[in-house]
Amino acid sequence: MVKQRWLVPMAAGAALVAIAAAPVLDTDPADDGLSADEPAATETSTVARPDITPLVDDLFSADVVGETRVVLVMHEGEIVAERYAPGYTADMRYISWSMAKTLTAMLVGFLVEDGVLELDAPAPIPEWQGEDDRRGAITLRHLLHMASGLEHTEVNDPIWDSDTNRMLFTSGTDDMAGYAVSQPLEADPGEKFEYSSATTVILSRIIADALTDSEDPGERAAAYRRFAEQRLLGPAGISSVFFEFDASGTQIGGSLIHATARDWARLGEVMRTGQGPDGTQIISPEWRSFMLTPSPLNGEYGGQTWLNRPGGVYDTPVLFPERAPNTLFAFNGHLGQYIMVSPEQGLTVVRLGNTPDGELREAVVMRLARIFEAFG
Repeated sequence: MVKQRWLVPMAAGAALVAIAAAPVLDTDPADDGLSADEPAATETSTVARPDITPLVDDLFSADVVGETRVVLVMHEGEIVAERYAPGYTADMRYISWSMAKTLTAMLVGFLVEDGVLELDAPAPIPEWQGEDDRRGAITLRHLLHMASGLEHTEVNDPIWDSDTNRMLFTSGTDDMAGYAVSQPLEADPGEKFEYSSATTVILSRIIADALTDSEDPGERAAAYRRFAEQRLLGPAGISSVFFEFDASGTQIGGSLIHATARDWARLGEVMRTGQGPDGTQIISPEWRSFMLTPSPLNGEYGGQTWLNRPGGVYDTPVLFPERAPNTLFAFNGHLGQYIMVSPEQGLTVVRLGNTPDGELREAVVMRLARIFEAFG
């Protein structure tokens, strides 16, 4: 199943010298989470629901799915299933990989709503503003739709010969966005879909630039964190998110955010409803609609978000359009990280683990499809 071309495993991340590892939370598991010996949440609602225990178990026990670490299912805002593999608990943070892209787009949306950024204006990148620089035609919409036209190669052969891995692990680590914006065009803006972690790092720099004039890396990182906490995380009741930044203070918004499984689920719930747990509006209907509308060049990709639609650019669908509503969408990440959300069914499903690309990843996706099918 050839889908997105993903990054190398985190073990290679020793080159990220300016980035700290995400610590385990200091919370008491008795207060916030289950241990590996307490695999499932108890239903407290009288809402009739299917028994999905065998489907959750299969995501852990099947030989063809690699390593599943967490499965968490929410229905109509309630946790109805939650299981952790031995050695993993509810109070641990789990890496996002490319699930981070959707969170980054949510943050961009606040600045568009505030009138600070414009979707169809030239992206505010000084390096592209030369008189004869065709990159000056790249808009925020192009970046959000992975259609900038920049020569960004997500994975290459050999694996280290890709823009994403140079940016994350070798020559571009100190200023990842600087590396990303320096690349030439390989197509006119808006003419080619090219999935790219480097593109999302550019969006992260645009966010920081909009929040502060400071070039101090610490101040840029602090401004980004404050903004995310004030506009998204705090109202959503999310407290565990740990952002990684490069040495220039740019959040590595295409790949490196950490949170507990429950907070990843809460983020999915925000995108499902647009609201926080108390009903407070967080994501506007207009921005949510933009993120979940198919982009012109790829019918199964919206604004940094994967859609359960036919008409994608790959040989087989990334999700499962024949098996669940086409309103379903997903935050997808390297090695099988998923937040899948079906507003029509009131479902948010989180699966976190370590599953290589190819047939194993396809086996995970098809088993997740069964959970959505069970709810009809």
